[in-house]
Amino acid sequence: MVTPNDLKQLKTLTLSHFWGHDAFRENQEAIIDAVIAGHDTVALLPTGAGKSLCYQLPALILEGTCIVISPLLALMRDQVMQLRNRGIEAEFISSDMDEFELENVFSKCKEGLTKLLYVSPERLTNPQFLQNMQEVQVSFIAVDEAHCISEWGQDFRPSYQNIKNFRTDHSGLACLALTATATPKVLQEIIQKLEFRQPKIFQKSFKRDNIKIYIDQVGDKYQRIFDLLRYNKNTGIIYTRTRKEAEDLTRFLKQNRLENVDYFHAGLTTAEKKQRQKKWISGNDQVLVATNAFGMGIDKDNVRLIIHYSVPASLENYYQEIGRAGRDGALSYAFMLWNEQELDQYNQLLQYQIPNRKEFCDVITYLYSVFQIADADLPEKTFQLQIEKLTRLSRTSSGKVKNILNFLHNQELVYVNNNKSLSALQLNIKPEEMDLLPKKDSYFIELLLRNLPGIAIHRVLFSEHNLGLKIGADALLLKERIRELQAQGHLEYTDGALASINFLKPRDDRSVKGRYWQLFQQIQQNKLQKWEEMKFFVHQKTHCRMRLILAYFGEKNSKNCGQCNTCEARTPAAPASIPDEILNILRNGAGTADEISIQLNFIPREKVLENLILLLDAGKVKMLNFRTYALA
Repeated sequence: MVTPNDLKQLKTLTLSHFWGHDAFRENQEAIIDAVIAGHDTVALLPTGAGKSLCYQLPALILEGTCIVISPLLALMRDQVMQLRNRGIEAEFISSDMDEFELENVFSKCKEGLTKLLYVSPERLTNPQFLQNMQEVQVSFIAVDEAHCISEWGQDFRPSYQNIKNFRTDHSGLACLALTATATPKVLQEIIQKLEFRQPKIFQKSFKRDNIKIYIDQVGDKYQRIFDLLRYNKNTGIIYTRTRKEAEDLTRFLKQNRLENVDYFHAGLTTAEKKQRQKKWISGNDQVLVATNAFGMGIDKDNVRLIIHYSVPASLENYYQEIGRAGRDGALSYAFMLWNEQELDQYNQLLQYQIPNRKEFCDVITYLYSVFQIADADLPEKTFQLQIEKLTRLSRTSSGKVKNILNFLHNQELVYVNNNKSLSALQLNIKPEEMDLLPKKDSYFIELLLRNLPGIAIHRVLFSEHNLGLKIGADALLLKERIRELQAQGHLEYTDGALASINFLKPRDDRSVKGRYWQLFQQIQQNKLQKWEEMKFFVHQKTHCRMRLILAYFGEKNSKNCGQCNTCEARTPAAPASIPDEILNILRNGAGTADEISIQLNFIPREKVLENLILLLDAGKVKMLNFRTYALA
């Protein structure tokens, strides 16, 4: 029998060996103890509090495989990669895996080699998965992003309700629900819908004393960000809403000789993402301009600067993103830049993206028709997805089409791959049938068979560029030749440079027009409500920013933080040392009020201007133009 002392020693050794830490963070050890003891447990911890460790460590101590429910494939991949880098056996299952890959994952679980298996909630109703799980010893279930089970959450996924049925089939299994963004209403729904039995609830305050929040109404965002980064010698993230914004802003900053900046978004190849992410993680002064997917599951504790170029869609998103700063407890800064024109544009964009019922049904009908899928049919092949064609046929805006496709993807009716990835190839004819083909075709297929082993049996991933180098052919000509054979039905080919789609459930028009439309409508209403709450947070100038965030997440009796720009604007006059500090800065060259504010650790611009007026009256400084100040 394991004594409490033995268990404590085992936890400490595991923490030190795999994670290199000497001690647990607040609440971590108590949560781990609850899981090991077999209790249903809720961990409501803010971003950066170390939620992942709360299930990863007990998974190593307990016998069997921990099933981790996660809503995002990208997050699963990142987590599994990090675990493998630590020497921990982990796997994930995704909808784009073929039979060979799935069988390999299941075999490792059955043999007891895999300690953590990441799956989507939709996977819990898959017959093949359920059948294989009967032969796997499951240690417990970890539900990541558990707020997705709530109809009032920001990312409602009804498939999370599959979890309670899976637990019923595996009676006695403990369950750990983890989230960073649950309001009191959402927390109660998590407990109710997961059918927790006398749960242990661990909740850490959302207050982050080391993050200074600044919400600035700005006309020229490019100039403001340039000023912020000119004096920045630390790691940072700049969040944009679109890929184009990320690329354009990066181009501007590089043109102005800021070389420690790069962009990151889903349109990059896997190799490009890894290279840029590695450079950012290993550096101490690198800044990434990224869309909001970046940062999930990434453990970097010395991020000092978060800038929101665009206002996030919800307070949950905003808090999660600023929470990636200052995880080591050191002082960090979060800037959100906004203007009324941008808020109005996003209002219009939201309306532009939300279809009515007829548009919703028409787009899905055309989606099936384009690929000739009849009612109740479920094709196994991967199709190349052309959103422009779907937009044209349905006479619907591209924003609405993308919104509908994203919904179908999240409900796992389809799997949409928009990322640049490796291409896939599989032979449709038997090797002995090649003699019946024209010589040039049979010769080319033999060339493929020699250089892409396995294509006669299953889908093989490959790079046209690398294959072209190998056989001495141009990659574009190679693609054309492969497409010719595909048109003749000899090959199944998916171009990794283009979007692709797999259908995961049989066509069911009745469900689309009924329950799926109702669910889609509800999600859109939630989205609009979240945006209204975000706009209030941006506009108001009388309440402490951190206190508003805490109240939103149910912490009603908190005090003002004293350091956000709302609090600082209400504090007494600036210290007497500020005029001297301004003079010291101007001795190094002329500067604007914004530049001086940044160099004075972001004290409010208004206070800088107050002191500049005093220095002008005293004849110690002069104005070179309407913006720039210099020593007199």
